[in-house]
Amino acid sequence: MSVVIDPTTAPGPPRPARARRKGAPGWVLGLVGVLVFLGAWELMPILGIVQGKYLPPASEVIVALVRDFGLAVFWASVGDTLLAWAVGLAMATILALVLGMVIGSSRFLRRFTNSTIEFLRPIPSVALIPLAVLLYGVKLESSLLLIVYACFWQVLIQVLYGVADVDNVAMQTARSYSFSTWQRIKDVVFPTVLPYLMTGIRLGAAVALILAITAELIIGSPGLGREIGLAQSGGAVSGMYALILATGLLGMVINVFMRSIERRVLGWHPSVRGEVIA
Repeated sequence: MSVVIDPTTAPGPPRPARARRKGAPGWVLGLVGVLVFLGAWELMPILGIVQGKYLPPASEVIVALVRDFGLAVFWASVGDTLLAWAVGLAMATILALVLGMVIGSSRFLRRFTNSTIEFLRPIPSVALIPLAVLLYGVKLESSLLLIVYACFWQVLIQVLYGVADVDNVAMQTARSYSFSTWQRIKDVVFPTVLPYLMTGIRLGAAVALILAITAELIIGSPGLGREIGLAQSGGAVSGMYALILATGLLGMVINVFMRSIERRVLGWHPSVRGEVIA
């Protein structure tokens, strides 16, 4: 008996998998962008687009930055800036988390404080500089006042959104199982608030660095901002731009650090899982 084989269904050699088109990795594109930026910076004073006394070539600034890396004064200033950043962000986060959970859990408190929050939130932190100097002079506390005020609203608004997003069915189920108030907060409310909280902290981290540098530059409290002001007043233009580059590098390090913490804390969240898979 002959067997007829349908050529459309007959097994054959496996077809080669279609190769996926992959572009350059993100870090390569980022590096190319930095090199293009530095190249344009290098050419502007050479071509006379900007006078060299106002904007030295990038190579000269990078040499000054590398020189700063070997100075103890530079690292002491970095430490002062990071201290103000960390303490201010931590204080703002704790205060905003506690108040956000309390206010967000009560409809009356949300309505009662809404107009006050919307009135105070747009006030720029730099407007508080005279008050900070009057209260604390040029000490660390002056920087902390500005940092805490600016970061507090970033975190508070996110926490309020998180509390409002709590599933009502889950909350009613917890009540039906006689969960205590602390159990409902720990097992129902906080897991919902956590992604919002981490977003607020990540946004607040950038704001905290900006306010730390601003306070040091204007008030004169210890840190990189004060060193930038001293370099500018002393006519050390290359050193001033080197310190500005240092603040940018510090901001990049802080952003990478905060993103890594967010991935670790929110590894269970769909947004982070999707980001890792992509």
